[in-house]
Amino acid sequence: MLESVLVANRGEIARRIIRTTKQLGVRTIAVYSDVDADLPFVSEADEAVCLGEAAVALSYRNASAILAAAIKTNASAIHPGYGFLSENAGFARSVRDAGMVWIGPPAESIEAMGDKINARNLVAAAGVPVAAGTKDPVATVEQARSEAENIGFPLMIKASAGGGGMGMAVAHSSDELSEQFEKIRTFAGRMFGDSSVLLERYFPRVRHVEIQILGLADGRVVALGERDCSVQRRNQKLVEETPSPAVTPELRHRMEQAAIQAGEAVGYRNAGTVECLLDPETGEFAFLEMNTRLQVEHPITEARYGIDLVAEQLRIAAGEAPGFDPDALKPTGHAIELRINAEDPKRFLPGPGAITQWLEPSGEGIRVDAGYVVGTTVTPHYDSLMAKLIVHAPDRDAALVRARDAVRNFTVTGPKSNLAFFSELLDNSEFVSGNYDTAIVGRMRA
Repeated sequence: MLESVLVANRGEIARRIIRTTKQLGVRTIAVYSDVDADLPFVSEADEAVCLGEAAVALSYRNASAILAAAIKTNASAIHPGYGFLSENAGFARSVRDAGMVWIGPPAESIEAMGDKINARNLVAAAGVPVAAGTKDPVATVEQARSEAENIGFPLMIKASAGGGGMGMAVAHSSDELSEQFEKIRTFAGRMFGDSSVLLERYFPRVRHVEIQILGLADGRVVALGERDCSVQRRNQKLVEETPSPAVTPELRHRMEQAAIQAGEAVGYRNAGTVECLLDPETGEFAFLEMNTRLQVEHPITEARYGIDLVAEQLRIAAGEAPGFDPDALKPTGHAIELRINAEDPKRFLPGPGAITQWLEPSGEGIRVDAGYVVGTTVTPHYDSLMAKLIVHAPDRDAALVRARDAVRNFTVTGPKSNLAFFSELLDNSEFVSGNYDTAIVGRMRA
């Protein structure tokens, strides 16, 4: 096993990685910005290094400062968590070149899947279904109009280097395409340093379903079922559940095989997720993108499969065999994750602030991964995620009951929170039926 791991992240995911890493007897190192000095992850690590000011460019995206901290503390490996530098191929290479272990996929895999156009073409060549769309970057409005004639409306305009629900717009007509195309190109260039844009068929009623994969140290790629991530606001996830109410055993098998093919196409190692769009009417699915890192929603897969995915990441990075039998996977029950954000429950606008009361639910089948405790402050500098509430029960109905009780017993005072939204959602007839899609939040707020 690795001797020491520097966690290049913050908040709940840093705490979560530190917890497992310490359980494995590995020394842990945290890095933090000045405004995060009082957060639990800093004191829970064996050692901590301040990176500097709050701005992400000066802290959690400051690759040189993080590498310097790793060298200073004699870290043998770096775990990037999710977001920030987790899908930065250059950083992964720098870690490797500095003689440390990168707890993630090879830089080449990150590069291959980081460009959405290249990723589409790669997985399509490997036999993975993709939606109708462009095979090369679209450079002009005129070219976009020409491509749209072949793809058909409505269509999605997407930044090739985008992620996290950013850099996307829907066009229902040629005029709308002209209006949105330059906006997305400009946004992509400013936000991602790459103005490449692709066009893809847009499906008005669709489910967002992803497959968890692990590329093992021996070269095998295994799949650990699906997660339904269709409850979203602004193309960003709020709720995830596994198994998906829309996925049959036969469809699950097809989706898992496609995800394995996608991973094998790029020689994938470590944890990754293949995201797909699923037509709930036909059962057909299409590759959306691959996230070459640990997902925010990984705990529901852990709950259902009884596997610690962070521990598996460390084992893979260390060249060890998995801590489970890939040929004898036995998922049980149903798991749901709710993202507790510091935002209002109606318009989902951020509402940071000092936490004056923080009471977490507890009991059988309830897990809370939190980045904050009472007395700490949610600042406006980073993502609004405060905690993840995970419930696991024998079946979906029981999981819904457990989730309702857990939400009622979760108290956050100080910053705004979206807990009231979850109380509403968990009683919403469409969600309770399991027959929902990515537009459910929009319908609830119409």
